[in-house]
Amino acid sequence: MEYLQRNARKRIDPQQVLPGARSVLCLAASYTVPSSEFRVPSLSRSETRNPKPETSNGVVARYARYHDYHDVLGPRLKQLTGFVNRLGGAGTRSLWYVDTGPLLERDLAQRAGLGFVGKHTNLISRELGNWIFLAEIITTLELEPDLPEKNRCGTCARCIDACPTHAITGPFQLDARLCISYLTIELKGPIPVELRPAIGNRIYGCDDCLAACPWNRFAREGKLMKEHGRRDLEQPDLIELLSLDEAGFKRKFAGTPILRTKRRGLLRNVCVALGNIGDTTDLPALQRAARDPEPLIVEHARWAIDRIQKKSGAKEGKD
Repeated sequence: MEYLQRNARKRIDPQQVLPGARSVLCLAASYTVPSSEFRVPSLSRSETRNPKPETSNGVVARYARYHDYHDVLGPRLKQLTGFVNRLGGAGTRSLWYVDTGPLLERDLAQRAGLGFVGKHTNLISRELGNWIFLAEIITTLELEPDLPEKNRCGTCARCIDACPTHAITGPFQLDARLCISYLTIELKGPIPVELRPAIGNRIYGCDDCLAACPWNRFAREGKLMKEHGRRDLEQPDLIELLSLDEAGFKRKFAGTPILRTKRRGLLRNVCVALGNIGDTTDLPALQRAARDPEPLIVEHARWAIDRIQKKSGAKEGKD
């Protein structure tokens, strides 16, 4: 997370992003789908004691079950930015960003009236719920601002209670070092051993705090992202993923956000998931992974093997 420090001054001063900036247009795109289409449960520590299904399936955060949203939203933002420049006339300059620019996008979105920052530190829209992508156009064109949205969390604390690793340390306070999204995506090294059991079968991100929010019941289905969905990422088979070589990984996840983790990161996560929900039938695949040329995969595969063997031994002892 060092990039946050590098761009800290720009994040609090839009003039350093675009000299002469007068306005920021904040936009949201929904990726809500009917709840019936998302029946892949993330397993908690207690639930992993239940009988294992025929296949070991992982859970991917909802936003990553599509083609990369940067690629989907980017061309549309580019077109809209051109319109803004034409609207402002000669000399108008604008820049667009999709989750990548040095802007405090959630704070700006709240100031623009798109939604409010919830206790889980993500933006909540009264119309779109929690399942939204944010984008911005910063421009030298002066526009009349919309009214800001006020916080509407009230006394609700469902998102705090839902966090598997207790990363939400208090209302509006997040310890990113404990967040499963950070651990499975941004973290490049080993996942801390003490946090691995709480990850369950999540292999890319976590939606638990977002899914717990009662504002989701008002969300409308998103049309923009719907056609870009990847059904094969809804219930990925962990054993199949563990067999991917470098070429296979790139081929399977081409054009998706999951490429960010690289093969080493994703297979690290898969090993942790198998360690949490797997049984002895998964050991051959994990033993092959324990001979992988990538040390990060080897270390997590060995952890998973040891965990399954201990669970198996404990079960046999009870029998």
